[in-house]
Amino acid sequence: MKYENRKIVGIIATNVDATTALNVIGHLAIAIGKYSDEEIMGKKIITDKSNINHLGISKFPFIVTKVKPSKLRAAIDKAKENPCLLVADYPKDMLDTRTDEELVESINNKENAELEYLGAIIYGDTDDVNEITGRFQLWKLWQQVIEEKQKYDKIKNQLGGKLWKK
Repeated sequence: MKYENRKIVGIIATNVDATTALNVIGHLAIAIGKYSDEEIMGKKIITDKSNINHLGISKFPFIVTKVKPSKLRAAIDKAKENPCLLVADYPKDMLDTRTDEELVESINNKENAELEYLGAIIYGDTDDVNEITGRFQLWKLWQQVIEEKQKYDKIKNQLGGKLWKK
């Protein structure tokens, strides 16, 4: 299968801070890798000239985008309607619970409409994925980190330069 035939798109909600976003994408990437078809991966082991082995990576493009929470929910719902797409989603419950058992119980006790999604990854045929995510803005981590630092500095200045009591 050609590189261009399939695509992986991570989606982060705009209200998620950079540190949490990296955690969300990491967990979702593991889920997609585990539950996807065999074709997602390139060569399993790549050996360098020094005879050191390196694990292979996905052979398809993987981009990360950023959207408003309402658009994230709509994308997840639409993607789940397409049986040809694999969707991993990350409800906020995953941050609010400690163990897998607590997570399962939390999600089991909620209607889908009650779940607050922080992110998702969609994998499948490029055309199908693009139909859902094609107009989403690329997530620029460096830009978000700068914005978060500016907010931090503003609060620090409002408090006279001290954020914590000694």
